[in-house]
Amino acid sequence: MLKLYIGNKNYSSWSMRPWVLLKQAGIAFEEVMVSFDSFEPGSRFKQQMNQVSPVGKVPVLVEGEVTVWDTLAIVEYAAERFPEAHLWPREAPARARARSVCAEMHAGFMALRSACGMNIEASLPEVGQIIWRDRPGVRADVARIVAMWQQLLAEHGGPMLFGRFTAADAFYAPVVMRLKTYALPVPQDVAAYMERVCALPGVKAWIDEALAEKSFVPFDDPYRAGR
Repeated sequence: MLKLYIGNKNYSSWSMRPWVLLKQAGIAFEEVMVSFDSFEPGSRFKQQMNQVSPVGKVPVLVEGEVTVWDTLAIVEYAAERFPEAHLWPREAPARARARSVCAEMHAGFMALRSACGMNIEASLPEVGQIIWRDRPGVRADVARIVAMWQQLLAEHGGPMLFGRFTAADAFYAPVVMRLKTYALPVPQDVAAYMERVCALPGVKAWIDEALAEKSFVPFDDPYRAGR
């Protein structure tokens, strides 16, 4: 069976992507939670993850002698192993587009990711208002995401970005979490898509388990460090 190493569900956006993808697609896997304490070389987290992958980060997918330690690589491995799950769109042009938007998420939107860390448990609308006012890079990132989602939903007719659930929806699920936590403004059609994502069984399961963690990691929770 596949074994997926992940970090805290409340905070680890990178872990959320492959977990949601596999869960929503009905692909069985064993979850191994490695909770965050620190990312310093001597931390318990680093010591444990350094035994699993050469980069010492989550997520990591392991199957037998195979170890895959990047989210895009994990998606491609799972897509090859389970072609019947159709993790990418079936048509070649849409498949190329889905890979492109996933790669854009993988490498981009740094302003949004930096200012609005994933924190499913929190509700930070006041912080979001300040970020929205003071950080043009965040506004630009959200504008690009909104335009992308609107175009894909219009082209493919919804309810997901490429009609049915694919890796693209899993990759942007943590963005949905960020937009909701910080109450960043989005148009009604985008808000409706966000609600559909949250209602997906795989996403709902992640959210429910994140809320049940009740763990507080100060370095990952800068806006609530004094709670």
